[in-house]
Amino acid sequence: MNFEALRRLILKLVVMVGGEAMQSAFHLALNLALLHSVSVWDYGVFALVMVVGGIGLTYIRALTALPASIFIARSHSVAAAGAYEITFGSAAALLSALLGVGVACALSGWLAEGAVIGGAFVSLWTARAHIRTVFFARNRQMLVTASDLVFTISGTVGAAWVVWNGTHILQHTFLVMTTANALGIAVMLALGRRPIRLSFGRHVWRRYRKLWRDLKWSLVSVTITNLQGQGMALLVATIAGPAAYAPIAAALVNFVPLRIVSTAFANMMHPEMTALRAHRDFPKIGRLLRYWPIPLAGLGIVYGIVILLALPLILPDSLEDTRFFKISVMAWVMSGMPMLYVMPRIWLEIAQDFRSIAILSAIAAAIGMLLVLILLLTAAPSWALLGGALSEVIVLVGSWAVVWPRQRAAEKGALTAR
Repeated sequence: MNFEALRRLILKLVVMVGGEAMQSAFHLALNLALLHSVSVWDYGVFALVMVVGGIGLTYIRALTALPASIFIARSHSVAAAGAYEITFGSAAALLSALLGVGVACALSGWLAEGAVIGGAFVSLWTARAHIRTVFFARNRQMLVTASDLVFTISGTVGAAWVVWNGTHILQHTFLVMTTANALGIAVMLALGRRPIRLSFGRHVWRRYRKLWRDLKWSLVSVTITNLQGQGMALLVATIAGPAAYAPIAAALVNFVPLRIVSTAFANMMHPEMTALRAHRDFPKIGRLLRYWPIPLAGLGIVYGIVILLALPLILPDSLEDTRFFKISVMAWVMSGMPMLYVMPRIWLEIAQDFRSIAILSAIAAAIGMLLVLILLLTAAPSWALLGGALSEVIVLVGSWAVVWPRQRAAEKGALTAR
């Protein structure tokens, strides 16, 4: 691939993930502000809520947003696409509400006030994620970007006021995030002129049951993937407590933009690759598999170097004795791996081969979690990131090992058919 082609690819990537970049910058700035404004305990609680919210996003994506994207892209009529949108939208609303209630119950054990609004934040966050994916599937990217802009501006203004005011910062931050997500949803629905269409009738659940054979593997896959990706955080919080997780969370949050970019990239590529697979255009899929990892890897390397150089400027006094640079290097490795295996993961998802994803994630989770547990019992909690990084490397190697031979065989079959 020549320089001009690489330049076009990078430019396309920047345009595609612009909205995610805005949100990512806001989340990073918010975390840095809270690191310097609240106690280590409160920051640990906030970080764990973000982890649980992130886990909720993965279930929303696997059980509602991703299948909605695939089936809407495959639909040959407006009516069929609308039926799938109602089916998966109703399931997303129910799942988001359950997640919110669960988070509120968990927070009630840690906080004297703010548990309900914390649950509402997670509920609206996951609901907005589903709606964004559906709009991507309908090629309404500009509306999604407008919604992301409103979310970012409102969240930034609100968070700035909360930090400046300096009272009940954690609880007021949850309120700001809840409001910003609600505004983001309202903008998408208003500009898209799409009313909320939900139905919990029998026909919706009958349609869902027909899809359950594939979705159950998606559920297993995302559960194991969460254990592989987030089990480390939950183990540290359970064994060592929120305060011990705070420096790990502070390091990971600096690299959250890499995960957000990889997720946004997957959301944007799914409709295109689904259509290519439907037309059995495997040679073009192969070209995408070969080309995209290069700019994605370059972005991850450049971003990591910038963050490591900036650590002396962003490190709060409360974390000076935590070997933060070492933790950050491990966080870089752990967060950068999804940038390198996002393409084979998309390939497996559009092939609906969730079984392979589940098996890969199970192997990585078992090895990674075992190492995390050993490190927590024998070393400082910060070393737990080493187990998380190892599990991500296993997924990287395994994903390409599974996909590449199958892609090559599909390409040869397509050429033979011609």
